[in-house]
Amino acid sequence: MSSDPAASPRPERSFPAPYSIETPAGAEGWREMYAYHNMFIEGRREEDSKKTWFRNSLHFPEVSFPFSQITIDGAFTGTGVTNARVFALPPALGLEVRVVNGYTYMSTVPAPDAETQARRAEEFAVRAGHYFENWDALYEDWTRRMVEAIEAVSAIEVPALSEFESQDYVLKTHGPTQGNLLLANYNRAIEAGDQIWTLHSEFLNLGYTAYLQFMLLCKQHFPEIDDQTISRMVSGIDVLLFRPDDELRKLARKAEELGVGDRLRGLRSEAAVREALGTDEAGREWLDALDAAVDPWFNFSYGSGMYHHHRSWVDDMALPLQGIEDYVDALRRGESLDRGLDALQAERDEIVNRYRSLLDDEDLPAFDAALALSRTVFPYVENHNFYVEHWFMTKFWNKIREFSVRFVEWGFWGDVEDIFMLRRAEVVEAVQDLQMAWGAASRPQGPFHWPEVIRRRREIYAVLREWNPPPALGPVPEEVNEPLTIMLWGITPETVDRWLDAQEGGSGGRSLEGFGGSPGVAEGPARIVLRPDQLDTVQDGEILVAPVTSPSWTPVFGRIRGAVCDIGGIMCHAAIVSREYGLPAVVGTGFGTTTIRNGQRIRVDGDHGIVTILDDEE
Repeated sequence: MSSDPAASPRPERSFPAPYSIETPAGAEGWREMYAYHNMFIEGRREEDSKKTWFRNSLHFPEVSFPFSQITIDGAFTGTGVTNARVFALPPALGLEVRVVNGYTYMSTVPAPDAETQARRAEEFAVRAGHYFENWDALYEDWTRRMVEAIEAVSAIEVPALSEFESQDYVLKTHGPTQGNLLLANYNRAIEAGDQIWTLHSEFLNLGYTAYLQFMLLCKQHFPEIDDQTISRMVSGIDVLLFRPDDELRKLARKAEELGVGDRLRGLRSEAAVREALGTDEAGREWLDALDAAVDPWFNFSYGSGMYHHHRSWVDDMALPLQGIEDYVDALRRGESLDRGLDALQAERDEIVNRYRSLLDDEDLPAFDAALALSRTVFPYVENHNFYVEHWFMTKFWNKIREFSVRFVEWGFWGDVEDIFMLRRAEVVEAVQDLQMAWGAASRPQGPFHWPEVIRRRREIYAVLREWNPPPALGPVPEEVNEPLTIMLWGITPETVDRWLDAQEGGSGGRSLEGFGGSPGVAEGPARIVLRPDQLDTVQDGEILVAPVTSPSWTPVFGRIRGAVCDIGGIMCHAAIVSREYGLPAVVGTGFGTTTIRNGQRIRVDGDHGIVTILDDEE
């Protein structure tokens, strides 16, 4: 037998072809739930089959509801237009998006040729330079525009569709009727949900660009430095994503000061809290403090904010109330509720000083300037997430629910949540049906059409939710070297190899590799959390294992010893939050939630990016 590798070449590896994916039994008709532009279309088979399509499970890990596709379309549009049209990033264009059995896949648009990149670089230098030079003032203006957008979507009126127009309408005001306004204001809500993603991306990619420049400079001077050490040089900077959890800590302190901590124990709803504490002065004073925290800090989604069904703290206070109780207990044990920002900053400064001491005098100014710019822009990289995904989207989803109330009243469907089973364009059809029926004082067609559509789509959704989507489609990329893909999604050549090994049945073993998202080592029993509604199962001393974590989960960080995520790179939200809370974390493992079982004792090595299964709990 020949030992020449050429005599028996290794078969070319690839992911499933995008046009070969079959519909799971019971999900027939799923394509009707999404717009044509989200589909793989036969006429583009040759073109699309040559591309690698990565599943965007970092931002969209679940099956998308038909209406919720608005966030996917909007997010990718905002990123693309900011890169390609607004700031003219030289090599970066946008991402193409497809939906396969309800899951979101993306493929990068090829970089321009060298001549085009050079022309774009001239544009980028002017545009980005203006933002970097005036960052604080422009960011202040962005914040104003962002708050205005939140207030505007909150203020959109949903007409009552009353029996008669008012006498004032006839005698004074005239103009559009309630029926006209129903369509106009629904469209205003959709426009707001579309435009917010341009605001979302306005500063974001510039922030990543500044950090990327600093990272490349560090690697140029210190070839052996790892990504985690670089990220720690810009840590210890307070950002808005930590403010909601800080409010819970303040409320816990306030409860102890007023002597109402015991009365909060076991309460998991706003109504129960108000009933228990609204009877005396101390209780009412604490409720005033709660009200001050709720707006805006409880507009904090249990998930990423991208899905309507991940409600926010303001809608369901179970998690923040549990967090307040945990913090009260911590105070009674004599523990400090400070996040240890001083220690984090001292460690950060020690790392910076150590590496600065290795540089020549002529290299120090460029290093200091790049570091200063990274620290200036870094808060926005996280702050936008609170403003857009959490605060705005909480208001947006609830505004769509207000429109749905009208349809429930007129019998189009039976549950306010049913509107999310319609595409946003289909809701326009329903609005026009209701306009005509209300205007004619007749019966709409919707009650005889939509209930069966919604029933069938719920069946399809349930089937798709159980389907196991592949991590990628199409040919294996020749190289993965785009920095943001690595930093955010954790997609590297090693990641791709692990995906291929798993596809070929070779992912077993007692250890998982990923990115060291946050330093430190911790051991404990695993707790698998696949969805936000499972957070109440997390117990003291466990290791949280999840597809991806949300910043709003921080109240449970006081109970856990470490975190493991299937998805993400060194600059994903889970890694950043874990570093700021001093929690060992490994992200981008790919298969943590499918390899590890509840109760298994595991070790999380955030220094080296390794998760080890130690033994099985009895």
